Amino acid sequence: MSVTTVPIHPIKKGSLTKIWLGVALIVAVAFGLAYSGTQSAVVDGATNEQFLAANGDKDGVETTASGLQYKVLKPGEGPSPTATDTALVKYEGKLRDGTVFDANEQAPMPVGGVVPGFSEALQLMQKGGEYRIWIPSELAYGESSPSDMLPANSLLIFDVTLLDFISAEQMEELRQQMQAQGVPGGPPPAQ
Repeated sequence: MSVTTVPIHPIKKGSLTKIWLGVALIVAVAFGLAYSGTQSAVVDGATNEQFLAANGDKDGVETTASGLQYKVLKPGEGPSPTATDTALVKYEGKLRDGTVFDANEQAPMPVGGVVPGFSEALQLMQKGGEYRIWIPSELAYGESSPSDMLPANSLLIFDVTLLDFISAEQMEELRQQMQAQGVPGGPPPAQ
């Protein structure tokens, strides 16, 4: 029996460096994928507080002193409504899992008469503005729930467009005009 020897050729200059750079690149990609997987796990399986902490680090997301988070999708123009104004808004409300619990194309609402987080967001907006807002449960319904579609302590996510708003004085004038014309069911008196 004979043994055949295979000569080992010398490694070309720089090849070893390329191999180590390839190994380093593979390790860096693996760490990057592990980090992004961890981040999505934090967002998907996290508590509301962990979700908001991760969300607050995203580009364009602002967090107010109260804990409300918002992102300007399209800036509006002009002044912002106050708590005594009535706003006309288009909105879609979702839970963290993407379940839509409410939506409306044109909903008039008293700015100060909605949940605190929604009221705060409206007062940041200008006419024509489009925002995405994340309302912590303590600025929404907290432990109580207005419907079976909203579990207690739900974080609410809204896409909101401020179509228009009018002051309490303008609303009162409109109500009086409608009453004078005998229109039943005019706007409720301003409070």
